[in-house]
Amino acid sequence: MLYYAIVFLIIALVAGILGFWGLAATAAWIAKIIFVVFLVLALVSFLRRA
Repeated sequence: MLYYAIVFLIIALVAGILGFWGLAATAAWIAKIIFVVFLVLALVSFLRRA
């Protein structure tokens, strides 16, 4: 899941450099959501093991 967040972040950076601001904003938003979901799932996984 972290892999997908990084992929969307790279897409956002490339789109921003090329001037596609709408696409860059959307890709950055998706990357942020996926990263938060990853953090929540990682935290739940760590807490269940303890």
